[in-house]
Amino acid sequence: MTTARFVTASVLFAAIAGCAGAHARAPEISFAEPGLARGIAIADSLVNASIGTLSPGAVLLVAQDGRVLHERAFGFAQLNDYEGRPLASPRAMRTSTMFDLASVTKVLATTFAVMLLVDRGQIDVNSPVSEYLRDFRGSHLDSITVRHLLQHSSGLVQWQPIYYHAANSAQAYSVVREMPLAWGVGDARHYSDLGFMLLGHIVERVGRQPLDSFLEQNLYRPLGLRSTTFNPRAHGFTEFAATEQGNIYERHMVYDSTFGYRYRGDPMAWNGWRHYVLNGEVDDGNAFYAYGGVAGHAGLFSTAGDIRVLLDLLNDRGTYGGWQYIRPEIVERFFTRDKYQNYLGWQAPRDLPEGSFSHTGFTGTYVLGVPRFKLSIVLLTNRQNMGTDPRGYFPDLAPFQRAVSMAIVNGAAQAKASD
Repeated sequence: MTTARFVTASVLFAAIAGCAGAHARAPEISFAEPGLARGIAIADSLVNASIGTLSPGAVLLVAQDGRVLHERAFGFAQLNDYEGRPLASPRAMRTSTMFDLASVTKVLATTFAVMLLVDRGQIDVNSPVSEYLRDFRGSHLDSITVRHLLQHSSGLVQWQPIYYHAANSAQAYSVVREMPLAWGVGDARHYSDLGFMLLGHIVERVGRQPLDSFLEQNLYRPLGLRSTTFNPRAHGFTEFAATEQGNIYERHMVYDSTFGYRYRGDPMAWNGWRHYVLNGEVDDGNAFYAYGGVAGHAGLFSTAGDIRVLLDLLNDRGTYGGWQYIRPEIVERFFTRDKYQNYLGWQAPRDLPEGSFSHTGFTGTYVLGVPRFKLSIVLLTNRQNMGTDPRGYFPDLAPFQRAVSMAIVNGAAQAKASD
């Protein structure tokens, strides 16, 4: 086995060269084989070099076969105030800091909830949505299945400010249900927040309790997760990675038809924007304003340590700590590539070993599982607190996330080849 199959050398070497000037202390890496230890050290240097340019702070965790090999916090949990000015005494990032996971909610909350209900025989992913949401009927809606929602091929609109028309979950559901489709059902993959909003409603209808309660009782608490929840402030948590200064990005999308997704309504029809640094409140506008912080597409908060447990469970085909939480055949069903070359809920990353699964969140979060090497990789950043560039965009983390993951996976491949 060679590492060339997993990485383009120029990409990784360029990333390594970019951190050559970083003055980082040598990371402590426990129990790792030499090849993997070198890969983790490279990844640690990349993260260290990103602080202050891509993000104010970060947490990197690497685990293999259920053992944490490396966990480190970098930089600051909050660097800038609402005006974008550096704080006189910025809060340090800690490994225990909770992050707004943004769209990682789709996989670590909603997809997991659907998997549990499929395992119990209460949901069939090939059944129409109307089987579970009886009033989800109408032209073309009847043909949308749960599978379509999970693989982002339902034809639903990708994003709209639902909060312009809804102030609670029930109203939001009605708005989504009545919104015309943007594409034909099953025609193509178009990543959609609205599809996962509907999945959240399905879980609540079938599970007969709110999404957050269902997950707490059926997954998070049994796994011993202590810092994974929606609306964390309401549960007494106080240590968070700050995100953006209000909802400046979404406001830009609503008011500027050339920026992001086009909103065809009147931007002046609603003006409930937050005007403070978001700290322990979900950044996503639809999750906050329309869903009260608990939604199928966004709203989950967690720590790197808790996320590692959820990735380990999937790497071990539904088992954790000797207990089977989801049957292996259900995990296999969800992690079989679809015609769009992704999984149900999860993305199949390019250039990584077959079976690898990942997801990103708009706030700057990234999670990756690599079953071939039993790797669980968590990279959490608070990039939004850096503010936007003159065009209105937050720092692009994709090349950075790819370089970090490649370094670790290449290290694991080297260790495997030397066995």
